[in-house]
Amino acid sequence: MATVIDTVGGLRPRHPEKQANPETPVLRKPEWLRVRAPGSTGYNATRAVVKQHGLTTVCEEAACPNIGECWSQNHATMMIMGEICTRACAFCNVATGKPNLLDPTEPARVADAVAKMGLAHVVITSVDRDDLADGGAAHFAAVVRAIRAAAPATTVEILTPDFLRKPVSAAELVIEAKPDVFNHNLETVPRLYLSIRPGARYYHSLRLLERVKERDPDQFTKSGLMVGLGESKEEVMQVMDDMRSAGVDFLTIGQYLQPTRRHAPIDRFVTPDEFKAYEEIARAKGFLMVSASPLTRSSHHAGEDFARLKAARLAKDAAA
Repeated sequence: MATVIDTVGGLRPRHPEKQANPETPVLRKPEWLRVRAPGSTGYNATRAVVKQHGLTTVCEEAACPNIGECWSQNHATMMIMGEICTRACAFCNVATGKPNLLDPTEPARVADAVAKMGLAHVVITSVDRDDLADGGAAHFAAVVRAIRAAAPATTVEILTPDFLRKPVSAAELVIEAKPDVFNHNLETVPRLYLSIRPGARYYHSLRLLERVKERDPDQFTKSGLMVGLGESKEEVMQVMDDMRSAGVDFLTIGQYLQPTRRHAPIDRFVTPDEFKAYEEIARAKGFLMVSASPLTRSSHHAGEDFARLKAARLAKDAAA
């Protein structure tokens, strides 16, 4: 369990915006959410490569429950543009504050790590960089191009910020870098945005996903939701419809887990049977790929899921 007195660089609170929040009880996890502590040989090998190249991973920064499994299989999700985010989302464990300047060596370091790890599929995400004129779009595109040059056989999935209040050309710059999968998570239902994702706007995020399909119809799009924050089943189904209207191919749904006592509290633990029902509904609505389970996260099993996503498109095209 992380605590709100974690610091980044000295005594600065990790989540300064949450210091005045009241503490809420941390609910005991049900059996289906308990995972084994990391520490395998494969986990240690992945950790060594990450540290050697001075990389930041969302696996560590967001306290992902799947880190032991993923790192033991030589898969880590790289988080670029630093480890400090300009947003203060109520669900997120990534540190909030004023970020450092972009590191121009980062694209090459990420690409070198991808090549050395021999990754067939890599996921690149980032903090929000509202302080930058383009939201970090040019840097994101540079990372994708560097990976293409260093590891041409590796497929690239990106999980981007929303580029809110940035020129349209910023998002287009990332789209035109031609990742294999463009992911941007809606995270929750529109009613909960003000309390859960206050720095974002639901319809702007939806429009970003739609714009990807307009610019490059062949590019796979992906988005994810957390459940257990107080949303209703009907609201989740409406978000599914909104995503399909925007052409989203791949939907992920996972259980929200409270990082600290001062983050948004868990409303309830959604059961595995309910996740199965969400998956069946989403497939019926036309998503090419759906991953819905308590431990589902955007990049969990991303490589295997990408292979299934391609196969699903081929099967759909063959049946048309």
